[in-house]
Amino acid sequence: MRFFKALSVTMIAFCATGCATVINGPNIKYEANTTPKGANVVFTNGGTCTTPCKISLRRKEDTRADITLVGYDPTYILIQSKLGGASFGNILLGGGVGAIVDGANGASNRLSPSPLIVQLAPAGSGKGAQLLDKKGSVVMSVKAHNDSVRTDVTKTIGAKLSGLEGNAGLE
Repeated sequence: MRFFKALSVTMIAFCATGCATVINGPNIKYEANTTPKGANVVFTNGGTCTTPCKISLRRKEDTRADITLVGYDPTYILIQSKLGGASFGNILLGGGVGAIVDGANGASNRLSPSPLIVQLAPAGSGKGAQLLDKKGSVVMSVKAHNDSVRTDVTKTIGAKLSGLEGNAGLE
């Protein structure tokens, strides 16, 4: 009987704090890489790194990464915060409170693309930057990716940073 009581208290505490909050936390060590390596990446949160690198980003925040490397066309990529599977686990396990907590702090979200791997285009080549998967295969052009998430990301980072108005940079 004592075991079940202790288990019940533990489960209530776990669900009340949010499963994803306990497991993931509201931040993620986000990986960025480029081909070739050594590019400077500047994120909208003010963080910077040189590829390959990891930087702490908030799971619940859409962001933009501006990428530059001498000899290559500058580009930017929109990074979208998406709802992850942990929130569904909260609901299934009866942790409605946990789902609310995770939703509020973004712990149930994931960033996409992740990891960020971009093949840069040589300056003046007329080619666009390409988004790569973990194996180095081309997933799509950076422009196609940005176009597919731009409307959603604009809601949080604004029209200028998302590339809907003004000179937002090259893709």
